[in-house]
Amino acid sequence: MHIVRFIDDQGQECLGYDYHNGKTSRLSGDLFSGLKDKGKSVSVQKILAPLVPSAILAIGLNYHQHAAETGLKIPKYPVLFMKNPASVTNPGDPILLHPSCMEPPEVDFELELAVVIGQAAKDVSAAEALDYVLGYTVANDVSARRWQGGRGSGQWVRGKSFDTFCPLGPELVTTDELADPQNLHMTCALDGRVMQDANTSDMIFPVAELISFLSTGTTLLPGTVILTGTPSGVGFTRKPPVFLMPGNTIDMTVEGIGTLSNPVELYDSSVR
Repeated sequence: MHIVRFIDDQGQECLGYDYHNGKTSRLSGDLFSGLKDKGKSVSVQKILAPLVPSAILAIGLNYHQHAAETGLKIPKYPVLFMKNPASVTNPGDPILLHPSCMEPPEVDFELELAVVIGQAAKDVSAAEALDYVLGYTVANDVSARRWQGGRGSGQWVRGKSFDTFCPLGPELVTTDELADPQNLHMTCALDGRVMQDANTSDMIFPVAELISFLSTGTTLLPGTVILTGTPSGVGFTRKPPVFLMPGNTIDMTVEGIGTLSNPVELYDSSVR
């Protein structure tokens, strides 16, 4: 099932599936206790991020070619950091460049496959890990390199957690329709120019191994979103570097899920 979270023409937040031409089939219930088709087609006024995450766990350096372009060694264990759930933004909404990230302007894009945990998982083996997955969506792990790097004292969570720095969507695709997360073509395009072009088969730690590692001695709550790492082609590795600027549009596509598109704008301090 391809699930969307949306605002209907009455201003209500809803869930639906089979979204096309501005309409979707309405669902009742919720993502984690069960959904039921209401048998009613409704108009969609706005597509939202597929869920409000209970937590966002993110993995760094998880593609072989990305490790090669950075010149870093293949990690022994998954490299974990977290993003503030408040950083989530909707498909079509702007990524806002805060002035504190623009001195100098070094805000980067990172295409990622996002995994949504559907039931509490603790001490899960890799063999059973995918049974705990509700579905998959597309993410952009927007990153302020100025904070993540030396000038910001290596503050990864700070650099990754600014408001709007985690676009998610446009749909949540359940595991019955996307059974193998390790063979998905994915691309990132900046103003139509392809920047990242890869396959999830290049992951160093596959999705099942990530879930097993992250759940060791730790409960992954329903609604936990796992960002599984970005492939090669990010902006800071390019010569010259390419960073997000006002007026850009960034499109993230993962096979079988869809395209997540967001414009880029300067943060307006007068809007809270």
